[in-house]
Amino acid sequence: MNYVKTITDQIEAMWMGFIAILPNLALSLVVLFLTWLVAKFAVRIADRIVGHTHVRTDLKRLTATAVKLFIWILGLLIAAAVAIPGFTPAGMIAGLGVGALAIGFAFQDIFENFLAGVLIMLRDKMNIGDWVDAEGVSGTVEKITLRETHIRQFSGELTILPNSMIFKNAVKIHTDQPVRRYDLMVGVSYDCSLPDAEAAIVRALESVESISKEKPVDAFARAFGGSSIDFLVRWWVDTERENHFLVHRDVIYAIKRELDEAEIDIPFPIVTNMFPETLRLEQEDTGNETAKPVEGN
Repeated sequence: MNYVKTITDQIEAMWMGFIAILPNLALSLVVLFLTWLVAKFAVRIADRIVGHTHVRTDLKRLTATAVKLFIWILGLLIAAAVAIPGFTPAGMIAGLGVGALAIGFAFQDIFENFLAGVLIMLRDKMNIGDWVDAEGVSGTVEKITLRETHIRQFSGELTILPNSMIFKNAVKIHTDQPVRRYDLMVGVSYDCSLPDAEAAIVRALESVESISKEKPVDAFARAFGGSSIDFLVRWWVDTERENHFLVHRDVIYAIKRELDEAEIDIPFPIVTNMFPETLRLEQEDTGNETAKPVEGN
């Protein structure tokens, strides 16, 4: 057997086959170029159509991505059918066989995050700009993509969480309702008049202009503390108009001022030490003084 001639014939056959499909390859490139143009204009049209509706920003991005993805998949299939005669999607899947299963396992996380991103965008809650707590991260939702969610923490850091983690776990949305309630514990001394203390705290809350007037303020005596009677103080803030941190500060200032004017103390923690036996204090001196016992509890 002439191995050189066999190899030469095979190379020549491959070259002739390549030459034969060059027109098909050129036509498939034209199809890809047309696909790019169609996808570009289709996305613009979709943006104009969706732009006139009251749809969330992330849903608008999802619509544009879905339109572009559909057109590109269709274009790639047409280009493959033009370049390779007899090509069909079913034949491609059958040809992959076990490889398709391996690819599926390899990209399992990507597919999971992609589906979770679609479901997150379709639900009503958690919009861009919301203050959320998710997986120990607290901050503002800055961006939602098909694979991940960007949360800007209040300290400035950007945290990127996979969409599957956001979708499968609990997420606290602080800004779901604009008017929110805030709580504070205030301790007053045991020897004061509790009704007077409650009235002073309520006056303090009512004097803060930034507190929402649509809902009442509350002050309830809740517990006997170690050194004080503890009041639970509650108020509401419209977070769309007011900074709740500044309101919290103003509330503390006002309560302290009203309690001082009413001569009601906010006691320091008191610690009582109990001793089972009498303590003896010894004092060093040049004289002959003897140590005297000190009575104690």
